[in-house]
Amino acid sequence: MAVQQLTDQDFKSTIKSDEKVIVKYFADWCGSCKLIAPKYKRLSDDERFSGITFLDINAEENEEARKAAGVDNLPFFAVFKNGDFVEGSATSKADKVEELLEKLA
Repeated sequence: MAVQQLTDQDFKSTIKSDEKVIVKYFADWCGSCKLIAPKYKRLSDDERFSGITFLDINAEENEEARKAAGVDNLPFFAVFKNGDFVEGSATSKADKVEELLEKLA
């Protein structure tokens, strides 16, 4: 599944309409964000996580989405289930992102 890039305008409706969601919060200047992006894309194509919606949110431009997960550092990954925040982590390690995904799968 492709990673969807969202803004504040469509963030809330997407996390409410999709049962399982992971969000990568990034900034254009963030080197670690750029390094994890291809790994995140590969995880979105992994069959183990086929029922999960993968989102990208620019944390600097989308304050409401950032507040919904309590983003405090970048890159930051957050999982939502049925519109509710479950857990988040500031990490650039793919294995930590996989741990978050396994909580949703």
